[in-house]
Amino acid sequence: MDDSPKTPATGDVPQPDRSAPSGEYRAAHASEAEAGTSQPAINLPGPLVALLALLVGLYLVENYLLSDEMHSYMLFELAFTPLRYVYPLSQQGLEWLWTPVTYSLLHGSIEHLAFNGLWLAAFGAPVFRRIGLSRFIVFWAFSSAAAAFFHAMLNWGQETILIGASGVISALMAAACRFAFPARGGGLGRAHAHLLPRQGIVEAMRNRTVFIFTLLWFLGNVLIAFGMPLVGAGEGAIAWDAHIGGFLFGYFLFDIFDRPLPKR
Repeated sequence: MDDSPKTPATGDVPQPDRSAPSGEYRAAHASEAEAGTSQPAINLPGPLVALLALLVGLYLVENYLLSDEMHSYMLFELAFTPLRYVYPLSQQGLEWLWTPVTYSLLHGSIEHLAFNGLWLAAFGAPVFRRIGLSRFIVFWAFSSAAAAFFHAMLNWGQETILIGASGVISALMAAACRFAFPARGGGLGRAHAHLLPRQGIVEAMRNRTVFIFTLLWFLGNVLIAFGMPLVGAGEGAIAWDAHIGGFLFGYFLFDIFDRPLPKR
């Protein structure tokens, strides 16, 4: 699920939400039992499927339909680089405005795309069902920018080129940690995860599942920072700093994007 910062030289470019009904977890299970239906193995919201199709389509266009010159132009127009912000914004085009978001739609390899797509399906679905389409789009945009500028802060003025949805996916993982894992323990439940009460910033870390998941996630990124290759890297380096920026954004600011659970 890793973003890929690349260099031009290579050619690559605290309290739970009290408004939530207390029996929500049991109600979700009861409604499924009464309906007598089972959840399909793949049950993604339609807009999320469309988003995955967009990521695949952009990858195919970028890597198989464009000439080298057009490929470089596409990266200039859509990829993120800290170098862009060293120069006065008034003396350049408007790419500085949209590239902190559009870079998250590009991927450097099939492995990079597939890895991010799997994590997006796993953690994007419960967050999407929780906050809806419009809030999901806004969450994507802001978490993408947060990941990009956290990367830029640690690589200021460098010619790295950042692409990939990993920063956003890290934010989605962190957001899911705030509600998708039952407070009493247990793993991610596909059918009812979006109906669980939101846990506070401190409270969520008291959840053993969330704590262990977060600890292992940060450990993995520390290993990446010290140069240990992990799955999903593709051909480029891994932007561990963008991952951390996205995760911090999603975990601490999810409350802003969350909405009240329906009354029952």
